[in-house]
Amino acid sequence: MNELMSSGVELMLIGMGIVYAFLAMLIIAIKSMSALVLRYFPDTSVNQHAGTHHGQDLGTIAAISAAVHQYRKKHSKQD
Repeated sequence: MNELMSSGVELMLIGMGIVYAFLAMLIIAIKSMSALVLRYFPDTSVNQHAGTHHGQDLGTIAAISAAVHQYRKKHSKQD
């Protein structure tokens, strides 16, 4: 029984070592790909958030704002 337990612990440690090594390689690969993309494709701004528009689509924003205002005015609760 003692030999069976030692084999089980050995197998567990080997499996955990393989998983740890794979995760370490995955982190290294992701960091290197990120560095390559930032180096060769620097045209995307890092400081710009996805939700910001910077005045590119003001007509659409104005139309949506007007529609929301009209809807709220039409469906307002009148006591």
